[in-house]
Amino acid sequence: MAKTKDLINELLVEVFNHILSIEEKELRDRGVTLSMTEIHVLEAIKLSDIPTMTNVANRLRVTVGTLTTSIHTLVKKGYVLRTRGVEDKRVVNLKLTDLAKEALVIHDRFHDEMIDSALKDLNLSEDEVLIKSLEGVKEYFKNRY
Repeated sequence: MAKTKDLINELLVEVFNHILSIEEKELRDRGVTLSMTEIHVLEAIKLSDIPTMTNVANRLRVTVGTLTTSIHTLVKKGYVLRTRGVEDKRVVNLKLTDLAKEALVIHDRFHDEMIDSALKDLNLSEDEVLIKSLEGVKEYFKNRY
């Protein structure tokens, strides 16, 4: 059992690290000079129904203070606009600029290409067990953390 756990841990960590490394290199090669953390912040803003600091921080599972540091940098770089709420001045709303939207199109395109390549090269489209297993791993981490 310990050997199996070690192997699963090694595989998950290695796959995760390879994907992040490849993703960052590919994005840089395509002209996106943001860190993966910054890209993920932009993505969280895009995916939030109401993109406030609190909602985006919750989506990223970080504190508002931690998010503030990233947002400050993204505002300075021209990727995010930050405004105060009209009714409640304590609420900070976030909005993506056109520059951010372009970076996310490149990011999404990379993900599409990566998945298409994996499906083609590894014949994953036929592997129901792998897909079910990955769904299970995703749900486990989502529910656990």
